[in-house]
Amino acid sequence: MTDTVADTIRSVLSDILGLSHAQVTAMDADTELFGALPELDSMAVASLLTEMEDRLGITIDDDDVDGELFATFGSLVAFAQTKADD
Repeated sequence: MTDTVADTIRSVLSDILGLSHAQVTAMDADTELFGALPELDSMAVASLLTEMEDRLGITIDDDDVDGELFATFGSLVAFAQTKADD
């Protein structure tokens, strides 16, 4: 995981979902997100994606978004890293 992208994702999760600094800092690649965080509902997903685009300077297409994207912290960071590398 690239620390910069992971740190940005942590910041986005904290800001959009209202998660504590300790909670997002403790996240690792296997930390479950969707279904495990009650704050992460369908409305929050849209806000997270928009904020990720803004902060990382990436474009996320509707076709990119599926259930696995928000499965774990690692899957979300890996996706964002791939987009940032494009």
